[in-house]
Amino acid sequence: MPELSIDPKSTALVLIDLQNGITRNSTAPHASGDVVSRAVRLADAFRSRGSTVVLVRVAYAADGSDRLKMLTDAHPPAPTPSADWSDLVPELGPGKGDIVVTKRQWGAFYGTDLELHLRRRGIKTIVIGGISTNFGVESTARDAYERAYALVFVEDATSAMNAEGHVFAMTNIFPRLGLVRSTNEVLAALG
Repeated sequence: MPELSIDPKSTALVLIDLQNGITRNSTAPHASGDVVSRAVRLADAFRSRGSTVVLVRVAYAADGSDRLKMLTDAHPPAPTPSADWSDLVPELGPGKGDIVVTKRQWGAFYGTDLELHLRRRGIKTIVIGGISTNFGVESTARDAYERAYALVFVEDATSAMNAEGHVFAMTNIFPRLGLVRSTNEVLAALG
């Protein structure tokens, strides 16, 4: 297993969909509350070192007109959002200097200014976590990989709607895109 080394200046922490309407759902193998708790630890550590912290959320127009409506065999559940559905969980922030990106689909790159923020700050590595492992996190990670960002997946600061989806991505997809590590391993590498 390659040694993990993190340069705070060229590394960004990108946390996907840690918002009220998503963290209220049951997740596995890690409870959403545990994912949020670990994400807060990571964000605080990255902020204290002057690193870039990006909080990504998904939001849609009230009438749903900006949601993807593709012909598929299985449609994702259409949320009936509460007023605070797309609000980031309060314990996470945003903190001073954090970047908040709002997306309208699974991935955080397409149709947003995420890449602009990362490139202008000289980011080369993305440490990524959030909910859901095999949807928002994976879609964003695949796009990041294709844009030549080095990736570090925080296994225990990421979870899915079911354990099978999480385990499949963590064992079959993410090791081919980057490094899979725990919160404690990332914090130790950050110094």
